[in-house]
Amino acid sequence: MSNYDVIIIGAGPGGYVSAIRCAQLGLKTAVVEGRDTLGGTCLNVGCIPSKALLHASHMLHEAEHNFAAMGLKGKSPSVDWKQMQSYKDDVIGQNTKGIEFLFKKNKIDWIKGWATIPAAGKVQVGDDVYEAKNIVIATGSEPASLSGVEVDEKIVVTSTGALELGKVPKKLVVIGAGVIGLEMGSVYARLGAEVTVIEYLKNITPGMDVEVSKAFARSLKKQGLKFIMGAAVQSVSATKTKAKVRYKLLKNDSIAELDADIVLLATGRKPFTAGLGLEALGVALSDRGQVKTDAHWATNIAGIYAIGDAIDGPMLAHKAEDEGMAVAEVMAGKAGHVNYSVIPAVVYTNPEVASVGQTEEQLKEAGRAYKVGKFPFMGNGRAKAMFAGEGFVKILVDQSTDRILGAHILGPNAGEMIHEICVAMEFGASAQDIAMTCHAHPTCSEAVREAALACGDGAIHV
Repeated sequence: MSNYDVIIIGAGPGGYVSAIRCAQLGLKTAVVEGRDTLGGTCLNVGCIPSKALLHASHMLHEAEHNFAAMGLKGKSPSVDWKQMQSYKDDVIGQNTKGIEFLFKKNKIDWIKGWATIPAAGKVQVGDDVYEAKNIVIATGSEPASLSGVEVDEKIVVTSTGALELGKVPKKLVVIGAGVIGLEMGSVYARLGAEVTVIEYLKNITPGMDVEVSKAFARSLKKQGLKFIMGAAVQSVSATKTKAKVRYKLLKNDSIAELDADIVLLATGRKPFTAGLGLEALGVALSDRGQVKTDAHWATNIAGIYAIGDAIDGPMLAHKAEDEGMAVAEVMAGKAGHVNYSVIPAVVYTNPEVASVGQTEEQLKEAGRAYKVGKFPFMGNGRAKAMFAGEGFVKILVDQSTDRILGAHILGPNAGEMIHEICVAMEFGASAQDIAMTCHAHPTCSEAVREAALACGDGAIHV
């Protein structure tokens, strides 16, 4: 039996970041992880490999559509799917090995296996029982299921199977127009697949600012993605090589079918806590299976905490990382803090979509008086030089104080540019603060300044 100050269950972004911070704060720390590699879903079968394929397919798109216009002549590259998969796997390996190095550097023990919590202060892995003053549940999430759809990860796949298909399908049907479905749909559309997305709601990316969502949908349609909105999937029947998707249109209850080589089920994710023994221990769970916690990430059982996808809130790796660092501070007797009103969200398609804070719909529902400042990338010199003039920056501010309430970007490098606004919001800045800050020219970030100017007397270049 080994004794620790902290045992963290799960080595995803929340778990491994929390472990490193715990070690930095002088706590004797161990992490239980059942995978053969560290990094959890994000590094192994999620964020990192999907971004590798998004990058590779974007480079192909640039070569096919924009190289010639820039004077880069020659035959467009062909797709070596096996090599692209090898590149993706190499990216995964570099990242997971990097975390192993950080564990050794910070003297964090990796307990390999799957954990249960037989009692407060105890973690069992196989036949071994470990004691800890504190336990952190950082077990992440898994793909949500859908009635009538049986996943085999060959013909009917989740995001995990979609990352390692044997070949690029001719016809891909995506169930769900959320972030995962649109990112993976974009990858395969660029690689030559005919992609059709079926969504239950009337707009893609539920929860996104509606104006941005509609403009985003138009952009994806121009790229060849097809959308069937307001449709409920009834069933998916699969053979060894094909699948048939049956769905009902909500507007008239009519039934239709689609043939596909591959079906991607991308209807969201749910907390992964099975096998921990939480029910027997008496840990309070929500109706959705989330671990209930207080403002300091503590469960109702003393000494047991939970973070990341296992608890309430957006299922984002960086949200889990922030919670991981904050709970480490709490366990070390310090004041941990996460500002949940300033957590950015990004869709890594092309163009990218990034947002932080509130949407127009949320402000209207709250009855809050606000102003909107917008600027199109067509007015940005750098974006036009990059063939990336599509989209806009949209900033929402309080009508009386000019304080920034939210921002939404559809366009090039949106995932990078959103952080300027995040920092501004953390400091309680006004749009005028951004407008009066000198921005380098020519950069795409100038569009953020122009949108801030549009909240006042008006933008310059439109």
